[in-house]
Amino acid sequence: MIQIQQIKLPVSAGAEELRSVCAHKLRCSKDDILRFQILKKSLDARKKPDLYYIYTVAVSCTKSDKDVLRRLKNQKDISLYEPVAYGYPTQKASAVGGKNIHPVVIGMGPAGLFCAYLLALEGLCPILLERGQPVEERLSDVTKFWETGILLPDSNVQFGEGGAGTFSDGKLNTLVKDKYGRNRFVLETFVKFGAPEQILYDQKPHIGTDLLVQIIANMREEILRLGGQVHFHSKVTGLVCHDGRLTAVSTDEKDYPCTEAVLAIGHSARDTFSMLHDSGVEMQAKEFAVGFRIEHPQESMNIAQYGEGYPKDLLYPASYKLATKLSNGRGVYSFCMCPGGYVVNASSEEHRLVVNGMSYHKRDSANANSAIVVSVGRGEYDMSDPLGAVAYQRQLEERAYQMCGGKIPQQLFGDFKQGRISSGYGDYGTVTRGDCDFGPLHTLLSEECNRAFLEGMELFGHKIKGFDRSDAILSGVESRTSSPVRIPRDDLFQSNIRGLYPCGEGAGYAGGIMSAAMDGCKVAEQIIEKYR
Repeated sequence: MIQIQQIKLPVSAGAEELRSVCAHKLRCSKDDILRFQILKKSLDARKKPDLYYIYTVAVSCTKSDKDVLRRLKNQKDISLYEPVAYGYPTQKASAVGGKNIHPVVIGMGPAGLFCAYLLALEGLCPILLERGQPVEERLSDVTKFWETGILLPDSNVQFGEGGAGTFSDGKLNTLVKDKYGRNRFVLETFVKFGAPEQILYDQKPHIGTDLLVQIIANMREEILRLGGQVHFHSKVTGLVCHDGRLTAVSTDEKDYPCTEAVLAIGHSARDTFSMLHDSGVEMQAKEFAVGFRIEHPQESMNIAQYGEGYPKDLLYPASYKLATKLSNGRGVYSFCMCPGGYVVNASSEEHRLVVNGMSYHKRDSANANSAIVVSVGRGEYDMSDPLGAVAYQRQLEERAYQMCGGKIPQQLFGDFKQGRISSGYGDYGTVTRGDCDFGPLHTLLSEECNRAFLEGMELFGHKIKGFDRSDAILSGVESRTSSPVRIPRDDLFQSNIRGLYPCGEGAGYAGGIMSAAMDGCKVAEQIIEKYR
């Protein structure tokens, strides 16, 4: 096939217009084009309200690729389409071990799921241990928590099949470079198990919580069909080692003998972090970021990004990405932006409260929300203590819980600046999952962090008109932006305990669904190579 880049069309253009442009660029008739495949589609809103999509397309013609390219050899946007082929699964590992090999995968978030799926495809029958519930029961538990405030410590927004990403926006964009084809493999796997096909080419692919639930369940069933095992309500409580090498992992119910265990526990498994530290696993505190969710009317973001009079039926709800580096060295940036989303109570420990953002597939709520967070580190906690950042997170979440008796504490941005508790909303209200009330969010972070937050908000208000409006709604605290620890691993992806493979976001090697899933693939590749 032939790849054509930089095709620019109005957002109203359809498939026939795209086919016509491809034919024009290839100097052939539309009938000569046998098929075409969209490889990438991104929005160009630099000259709003004139909005365009920029396409990269792969085209198959009646003439050979060689003949077409010979005629068009001076066209720099036209080339041979050479897709990156992912090298796994190879079906070579199973020949030397097969169903007698049972790597253990701890955690069923995107890192654990994709690691186990790849191992299962290779014929190495993984054993998955998940502390929480199957995703269907987990959905019921989370909904009940939002309605009643009754928290289940092992089945909530953070814990359970699918991991924390299940109850977020389902965003699948990543900054990780993908020269090995892992990104494409992950996206194609999601499509295979029920995701919409446009995630393969959208600039900012998105699934949504409502679709993710069934996709994750479908992946689990395929892992089982391929010979894997899945054990829910199985929190790992200990490691069994001999001469510095892993021989088993323990749960409350039993020990699972193994020579490989993948540690894909997610960024909120604080009790497991403590167990690992006590077991002699090398760990480090790391910097991360804390702040608040901010809500704006989605329509105001659409106008800011697309311009007045934008075609509402042709465009997704608008998103944004904001970042700045302040003179004091702190970064301030938006995180996990949820167009048409909800602010959710994402707590996982009793008497501690944390918020997150979530969208369903349609992204059709009245508000946009994202976290605006400030980088923190040695100024806030002891970096020499591997669990120092965890203790800092817990302190913030305890104070957030106490502000409103377990309800999400909120404050209008103008009141935050003035240091007073809000008494009501402005021109629009909040959209949450979980009860909320007004509280003194301005007392939660340090004065230095507050100054950084305010300075960042002022700068963002210059970038997006109305972003720093006085009635913008803040919710707190956003403290689970990334893992508070890093578990070092060597070139073979193993920790100082041989056979233990730190993986994904919880170990400090990913920052979202896609990067976590891709890291799960990397670790699976290492285990597969061991058994070739």
